[in-house]
Amino acid sequence: MKNKKITLSIIREARIDENRAPFSPTQISNILDKFPNLKITVQPSKRRCFKDKDYQKAGAQITDDLSSADIIFGVKEVEISTLIKNKTYLFFSHTSKVRQYIGQVINDKAIIYKKELLKEVIKKNITLIDYENLRNVSGEGYRYLGFGRFAGIIGAYNTLNLYLKLSTEQTLPRAFEINNYEQIKKIISKQNFNKIKILLTGSGRASRGAMEMLKHANIKQVTLNDYLKKKYDEAIFCNISAKKHIEKKDGKDISKVKNYLFDTDIFIACHYWDPKFPILFSPKQINEFKNLKIIGDVTCDINGSVPTTIKSTSIADPYYSIDTESMKEIKLGNKGIAVMAVDNLPSELPQDASEEFGSSVISEILPYLIDKDDGRINRATTASNGKFCSKFFYLNDFIN
Repeated sequence: MKNKKITLSIIREARIDENRAPFSPTQISNILDKFPNLKITVQPSKRRCFKDKDYQKAGAQITDDLSSADIIFGVKEVEISTLIKNKTYLFFSHTSKVRQYIGQVINDKAIIYKKELLKEVIKKNITLIDYENLRNVSGEGYRYLGFGRFAGIIGAYNTLNLYLKLSTEQTLPRAFEINNYEQIKKIISKQNFNKIKILLTGSGRASRGAMEMLKHANIKQVTLNDYLKKKYDEAIFCNISAKKHIEKKDGKDISKVKNYLFDTDIFIACHYWDPKFPILFSPKQINEFKNLKIIGDVTCDINGSVPTTIKSTSIADPYYSIDTESMKEIKLGNKGIAVMAVDNLPSELPQDASEEFGSSVISEILPYLIDKDDGRINRATTASNGKFCSKFFYLNDFIN
């Protein structure tokens, strides 16, 4: 696409609870300076965390009509009816884990939506590039893009706030009410979390974000060995990589994470999970974890590795409780296990999260998208020319 005039567009997000953007107005200004052969259009939105007029001041054209766009950027899944034929779209389609649904009767509305979305992508000859699949040369390695750090930051903040709500009935302001990470850090640093023990899983962006928040809350990190063997007079946490702590037993993969839950008060799940991985513990084992009262599931895989995550929650209503015998939802309180399972956590700090994400797009994706691809764009292309790319052929079985 070099030397050709290209139009990039930012779409208006379809979800009513989504207020992030792929780029901030300041970043739009920087992009236009860096790539003079670009034109940028932005669909107007009252929900977006940045004002239309600020995009306009930065040099973008505000318009509902994206028919002139070459490349269209969104954040979450696009509204199916708005998809435009023969365009290139970048957004999180969240279709990398749909293999488990192939050949099954599907009742989950979110999964049905993904199926219809992908059908329309093929029908309309759309080139779909999924942010999730933009990875380094191995194709399985480091992800160039993600909102994971802020998912971990807000997920840990919400989980600590849930602890305060249940133990002291004194809650902190919600992150979206504060809407400023620096302010959140000051607020959390003044709280007392007594002698709670927190187990945190994961080794990626989300777990690093959660650890960041726990450290701002003056909760001390200890080794896995000390977590199991020592007693502490202060709040502590340890971090365990779920992938590294899988053991073989009778030829099967078994998670060792449960061994750390017997003496844990709060569990924060930030690990990447795939259906081929074992679940962390079974519903039958939950009652063995005598101290476990709160689970913050940042990863939020419904019916995935954490059996208490029977549904996702919203920013407006982030918590529910689970009866540990029936595994059914009950009124939030001190009975059962309280769960935080918000599936769009970074939207609570949309400006901070969007700025960080947009910065990565500008440095790691745009040059390869509009000039010369080093392979990263090709590897992340899910569909093109009316069919799924070879790496994603399994999606044919999913949509059919």
